[in-house]
Amino acid sequence: MGSKKIKRLLFFVIFLFVALVGAIAAANLDLVKRKLGLGTEETVQETAALEEEKDGGQRGNDLSAFLRDETFFDPEVKFKSIETYSGRSVSLMMSSVAKDLRIMIVDSVGRLVTGTPFVVEVRGAGEYTDTDEDGIIYIDGLRAGEYSVSLKETEGFNMPNTLTSIRVKQEIEYRTLDDIEYLIMTEDEIDAEKEDKEVKGAEEAADGSENTQLQFASGNARLGIDVSKWNKTIDWDEVKEAGIEFAIIRCGYRGASSGALVLDPMYEQNIRGAIEAEIPVGVYFFTQAVDEVEAVEEASMVISLIEEYDVDYPVFLDSESAGGTGRADGLEAEERTRIHKAFLETIAAAGYETGIYGSRNWLKDQVEMKELSAYKTWLAEYAEIPSYDEYYHMWQYTSKGVVDGIDTPVDLNLCYMNIDTSINHAKGAAGYSGVIDGDSGNVPVGEEDD
Repeated sequence: MGSKKIKRLLFFVIFLFVALVGAIAAANLDLVKRKLGLGTEETVQETAALEEEKDGGQRGNDLSAFLRDETFFDPEVKFKSIETYSGRSVSLMMSSVAKDLRIMIVDSVGRLVTGTPFVVEVRGAGEYTDTDEDGIIYIDGLRAGEYSVSLKETEGFNMPNTLTSIRVKQEIEYRTLDDIEYLIMTEDEIDAEKEDKEVKGAEEAADGSENTQLQFASGNARLGIDVSKWNKTIDWDEVKEAGIEFAIIRCGYRGASSGALVLDPMYEQNIRGAIEAEIPVGVYFFTQAVDEVEAVEEASMVISLIEEYDVDYPVFLDSESAGGTGRADGLEAEERTRIHKAFLETIAAAGYETGIYGSRNWLKDQVEMKELSAYKTWLAEYAEIPSYDEYYHMWQYTSKGVVDGIDTPVDLNLCYMNIDTSINHAKGAAGYSGVIDGDSGNVPVGEEDD
C-alpha cells in the first residue's frame, strides 16, 4: 500500500474518533459542564437527581459515598415528634380488701413509679392524686361495686389508653393480696430506730425466778429459739449441734410510727440457714395494724415471704406494745382482737397453722383470748413456773438464753405441739395447700400434746 493511501486511512480514523467524542459530549453537555464547573446551580442539581434515579440512589461509582452523607440514614418522618413516643410506659395495678381501693402505678417491668404526682380518675368517686409521690394511691370509704379507673395524662409518660376495672368488696374475705410485694420495704428505706419498737412485756413482768438454761424436755416437748435481726449473724450448724429442735424466725414488722411493712434484714439469711441445718422453722410478725385491712396486708406479706420455704411450725402474730407510743398501742381489747382475727384468718385460709404471741399480762388485759381460742397461743412469761391460767401451746421462758452459734442472748422456748415435720409446706410441694398436721386444741400448762 502506498504512503498516500496510509495517510488518508489514518486521517479518516482520527476524524471518526473525534466525531464520535464530539457527539457523546454534545449528548452529555450538562454533565460535562458540571464536571468542568461551568454549569449553573440548577443544572448541577438536575444532573445529580438524574444520576440518583439512574443508579438507584448510588452517586457515581464510589460505593462508600453514602458514609459521607449525613442524611443517608435519616428515617422517613412518620410521627409528629420523637418526644411523643419516648416517654416511660406506665400501667395500673389495683386491689381491694373491703370498701377500699389501692392503686399502684408501675412501669413496664412492674416497678413502682415514684417521684411523680400522678392523678387517677375513679368513675363515680372522683379524682385522686399521689401526693407523696410513692407510686401508690389508697382510697377508703368506697361503696361496694364495680369501678373504672383511668390515669390522667402526665408529661413524660405513656399512659394506658383503656379503662381499668375492679370490684370493690363489701366485706373482708381474708384472702391474700397478690400485689403485696409493692408495699414491702427494707430498713434502708425507713428510719428503723424509729419504726422497730417491739417491746417485750415479759421482761417488764419477770419475777427473777426464770430458768435461763437450756431445758431439754422429755416426751414430745421440744426446745427451741426465736430470733430476729437483734441476734445478728447466726451459725446454724452450731445451733443444731447445741440441741435446738426448732426456730421461730421474725420475718418482718409494721412500723410503729409510719405503718410501713418492713422486712427483717436477717430473715432470709436466718430461714435459709436454719432449714439447711435441718432445724424445723416457724415465723412471727410484729403487728401495728390499726384496722382489719392492715391486718390482711400484714398476713399477705408473711405468706409472700414464707411460701417458698418448708415452714413446719405455726405462723405467729406478735401482739405487743411498741413502747406506748406505737400507732396500735391505744387500741381497745375488743378492737385489737377483731384486727388480730383478720390476720389469723388470712393465714389460716392460706393453709398454715397460726397463733398469737404475747406476754402473760398482755394476753390477759389487751386481747380477748376467748375470741381467739381456735388458734395457737405462744405465751411469754419469764418465771420458773408460769402463772398464766389459760391454755397455751408454746412457752417462751427466758430472753437470756445462751446457745452455741449465737453471740447474743436469745429467747428460749418449749413447744408442746406435735409437729409433723415430714410434710413439705413449701409452695408447689404436696403439703402446701393443707393445714399443717398437728393438734388443733389447746394444751394446758405442763401437759404434752401427743
